[in-house]
Amino acid sequence: MRMATIYIDNKPYEVKDGQNLLHACLSLGFDLPYFCWHPAMHSVGACRQCAVKQFKDETDTRGKIVMACMTPASDGARISIDDPDAKAFRANVIEWLMLSHPHDCPVCDEGGECHLQDMTVMTGHSYRRTRFAKRTHRNQYLGPFLNHEMNRCIQCYRCVRFYRDYAGGRDFNVFACHHAVYFGRHEDGPLESEFSGNLVEVCPTGVFTDKTLKEHYARKWDMQTAPSVCVHCGVGCNIIPAERHGRLLRVRNRFHGQINGYFLCDRGRYGCHFVNCNERIRMPRMRRSRGGQYAVTAEEALQGVAKLLHFGARVVGIGSPRASLEANFALRTLVGPENYFSGLPGEELRLIRRMADILLEGPARSFSLSEAAYADAAFVLGEDITNCAPMLALALRQSVRQKPLAGAAKMHIPEWNDAAVREATQHEKGPLFLATPYGTKLEDAATRVWHAPPDDLARLGFAVAHELDPEAPSVEDMTEELRAIARAIAEGLASAERPVVVSGSGCGSGAVIEAAANVSRALGRSGKRAGLCFVMPECNSLGVGLMEGGGLEGACEAICEGKADALIILENDIFRRIDPSSVERLISSAKEVIAIDHMRNDTTEKAGIVLPSAAFAEAGGTLVNSEGRAQRFFQVFPPGDGVVEGWRWLLRILDIAGKAEAKEWARLDDITAALSGAYPVFSRIREAAPDADFRVKGRKVPRQPHRYSGRTALLADVSVHEPKPPEDDDSPLSFSMEGYDGMPPSALIPRYWAGGWNSVQALNKFQQEVGGPLQGGDPGRRLIEASPGLGGRYFDAVPGPSARREGEWLIISLFHIFGSEELSGRAQAIAERAPAPYIAVHENDASALGVKNGDMVDLSCCGSSYRLPVRVTGSLPEGVAGIPSGIVPRLNPGASPVRGRLEKGEVG
Repeated sequence: MRMATIYIDNKPYEVKDGQNLLHACLSLGFDLPYFCWHPAMHSVGACRQCAVKQFKDETDTRGKIVMACMTPASDGARISIDDPDAKAFRANVIEWLMLSHPHDCPVCDEGGECHLQDMTVMTGHSYRRTRFAKRTHRNQYLGPFLNHEMNRCIQCYRCVRFYRDYAGGRDFNVFACHHAVYFGRHEDGPLESEFSGNLVEVCPTGVFTDKTLKEHYARKWDMQTAPSVCVHCGVGCNIIPAERHGRLLRVRNRFHGQINGYFLCDRGRYGCHFVNCNERIRMPRMRRSRGGQYAVTAEEALQGVAKLLHFGARVVGIGSPRASLEANFALRTLVGPENYFSGLPGEELRLIRRMADILLEGPARSFSLSEAAYADAAFVLGEDITNCAPMLALALRQSVRQKPLAGAAKMHIPEWNDAAVREATQHEKGPLFLATPYGTKLEDAATRVWHAPPDDLARLGFAVAHELDPEAPSVEDMTEELRAIARAIAEGLASAERPVVVSGSGCGSGAVIEAAANVSRALGRSGKRAGLCFVMPECNSLGVGLMEGGGLEGACEAICEGKADALIILENDIFRRIDPSSVERLISSAKEVIAIDHMRNDTTEKAGIVLPSAAFAEAGGTLVNSEGRAQRFFQVFPPGDGVVEGWRWLLRILDIAGKAEAKEWARLDDITAALSGAYPVFSRIREAAPDADFRVKGRKVPRQPHRYSGRTALLADVSVHEPKPPEDDDSPLSFSMEGYDGMPPSALIPRYWAGGWNSVQALNKFQQEVGGPLQGGDPGRRLIEASPGLGGRYFDAVPGPSARREGEWLIISLFHIFGSEELSGRAQAIAERAPAPYIAVHENDASALGVKNGDMVDLSCCGSSYRLPVRVTGSLPEGVAGIPSGIVPRLNPGASPVRGRLEKGEVG
């Protein structure tokens, strides 16, 4: 990287050559106001707020006003931020922008962390001179996530640039007539993009605010926060949850340069409200000998557990991919390795372990989202990533710009000049190939799309690998269509330098996963810097897959065949994982069922003893994301009385059982250390974040901001004295506003704030350079760092062509970002966007059945019958029917597709 020396107010600074001056100034720590510029979306020069004076040389005393975001930081450039003319220009600009602003800061939901407030103060504007009527607008209903207040708009264009240009949305735009500019939809209605919630943070004013937060009375400076990790898919986005009055109020983005960057998907942003839902378990419960459950104290519940253990019960433990590594390891320690089961169906566990083995063996590097975004060709095989890993889909939307950007660079247009780049490249896109079982929302960005049953998808993948490397297994009996598609994909990947292959367990096929591995291996052998992204279904699927434990079928066998007497189920609704009849048989065969969970579900309702565990915001632990990165999440606020962390319940049971670990493991760090010593693959998880003894200048990091107010008033009905803050022995964070107020290590940053920067734009002060990694590096520790080599064998189990059976349909799972994931579906705003149960069939199959959209059909599969309304589509292959995953109660097609029969439902 070439460096350049620029002069700012006559002082020399070294910066990257070719950056724009605004980027350079902010990276150097200068306070230069801006609105339209964004590190991820670059420059368009729309707001004119970042004006500086530029001089020809050291003898030039007049200079000229330029926009810093549109001016390159070339060697020898001389500028002044403090020049009186530049300061006056910026003050005039902010006054123009504020002419029609309502100045409603005291009632605005953005108040206290508003970028417009910060920039207004920074420029010194404090008095409105105009006496004319303000321009006003009508606000729109935009769905359950966002509140719209168009009168606060300053026309920076950030919202439409993010929504349309960056995220690919099409139902939001800018509309203009003469001097009136309006940002919204063509009509009222929910925003369709999976990333619409980012408008809250992208907008520098209060035009788009969090509607779910608006339901609560809480100011931004009164919220308690801590660094955390999203639990709603396997990507592992970094988040900052916020609490007040013992309720989780919102989630905001926590920057991670290798994962989510500046953005979150809507499920990650709004799914958090399950923590407050009425289905939470708040007290231990036990089952009467006749009838239902009743509330008990923790001591009474543990006495019930003690009786069970003292009678010598043989206990089976069922873990969970939505529980932390520490909780799963504590359960495994309690019941013994031979009695610990992962909590996943055997087939799903096999697929996850197959992906883990492939990543560890290293036919290609396990790409982070950041690396995927910079790939110059992508091949998605068998995965609906928009619904299963939304932020990966957003990354691939950026990857299709890489080849056009290279073309713009040849025209000497810098990447940061966004408007010029888009003008030069028009609608040109780089190679993105999608081969999926059904149509997905990413297809508008794709070069070529193909839909087929899983076996045919696998055959395509094997064929692409063979086209890239003749030593890879060939595919017999290929149709000309399949051969032509494979050749086109291979040519597109071969023309790239940094291709990425994306697959996962979504279509339940081990052959698809192996085919994706073959493609990545073939690319590596041809000298490409290829990457491989596997989509894991849940937040800790890979972590559980790396631990030793059998599938749920093994637990059923142990109980039903009398090899064990009792069950402990950790944060897992097993009715969602295997067919209900098997679960009923398992539970009825066990002498006692102990469920440790934070949500009421079918499994906890069947348990004899229920121990209420803390949700993610009330607990701490370690998760491993799809990339193989271990990340620590921290407790945001302590749970209510009667609720404790899942691993802490298990420590109490370990104590009852007389296990030595109950004395050795005094806190969470002790379990983490034991886990790192027990498994070589987890040997580095302690590096994911500082341990509980870490201090900065002898002080903890405060969860509460320095302006936090009302600590006495919160409990004034109980006592007028300020209560003692809760103790936290498990982390270097304190439940207080007192502590180290500087910049802590990146894994411990509870919020972004800097002097004069109260909005999310304060993140600039925490980065090594604007848009770059956090100071000290991005959080977490990669556990999978394979060194891809040219050796290794290809997988050769190529499946035969899919064949339809007379009178049967292949039943596959369809995924929805809203509704398919278990926890987020309990959040009210997410539930409003979730679809009703249905079954999807191809239009030709619908005609053969004599049904149309909305008609009822009877489905027979998995030993049960269901009546569902039909949704007719042209994107499913003929002979394939789709069931929305997690939305049809107690219908689990399983990790792999199953066969079923369909008949037209009788009227009435």
